[in-house]
Amino acid sequence: MAAPPLSTRPDLMEKRTLGRSSLSVAPIALGGNVFGWTADRATSFRILDAFVDRGFNMIDTANSYSRWVPGNKGGESETIIGEWLKSSGKRDQLVIATKVGMEMQGEQGLKKEYIHRACEASLARLGVDCIDLYFSHTDDASTPLDETLEAHTQLVREGKVRIIGASNYSAERLAEALAISSAQGFARYEVLQPLYNLYDRAPYEAALMSLCVDESVSVTPYYGLAAGFLTGKYRSEKDLEGRPRAGRIKSSYLNERGLRILPAVDQVAAAVGATPAQVALAWVMKRPGIAATITSATSVAQLEELMKSVALELDDGMMAALAAASVNS
Repeated sequence: MAAPPLSTRPDLMEKRTLGRSSLSVAPIALGGNVFGWTADRATSFRILDAFVDRGFNMIDTANSYSRWVPGNKGGESETIIGEWLKSSGKRDQLVIATKVGMEMQGEQGLKKEYIHRACEASLARLGVDCIDLYFSHTDDASTPLDETLEAHTQLVREGKVRIIGASNYSAERLAEALAISSAQGFARYEVLQPLYNLYDRAPYEAALMSLCVDESVSVTPYYGLAAGFLTGKYRSEKDLEGRPRAGRIKSSYLNERGLRILPAVDQVAAAVGATPAQVALAWVMKRPGIAATITSATSVAQLEELMKSVALELDDGMMAALAAASVNS
């Protein structure tokens, strides 16, 4: 049975609300980590146009993308997105998410003064007056949570940020942050961005899932395809030769458990007439608390394949089979 085609009408695309805010997003968010890395400016523009023209509306980036590329310093992804926004005129159709906190030109962390400076720099690179969703990119144990939340709240009150989110936070720290926001009247983290996919399940499912569902915090996980491993293209070390993410895939996923998951994904993919990548993303989208799964693409053809995952209907038996194959025994 072939997967049904995506609707070409943006008004028919399913949207999911972000936390307790008025923002809503389609179930796939476009990851900007490849812009300025494995996707050059022209390719990035084509990918962004294709994504929005099919009714999707959330673009996720960070101030530090893609500083790991030789010759880059960070800010390249935001700059490319900003140039595309200016040329395309599609800003009003989008939820733009970016982040602060990871190492960027010798600075990092979540102190109030740095958050404000970093926000101004991101606004300038993106060429926008307001960031829709501003993430604390990673927890900063050296900075009190109330200082970080106060900084974010000031940005919201100034109209420079609409809502805020937390990335790479533990359940304990997220719960503490939510309690502080409630007690002190600060903006609350409406969105969590954790690592989550069919292989990397424990960090989210152990405690964060129940917390997010109970507190109405929406989840937009990254690495939905486990750095590309769940596409099924990498089943041996030979398949990794010359690949930019070869090191991560080899060390994290190319093992007994990973090679147990792939046949289960293959079986479901064959049953629904889909690709392994589409099945892996569809599984994440159907999990509790998920608003959108972030995925990136380096070509329009690759993006078109991934976007079709929103049309997949995985029944309870398929979901259970995938969960059983991926259990961390």
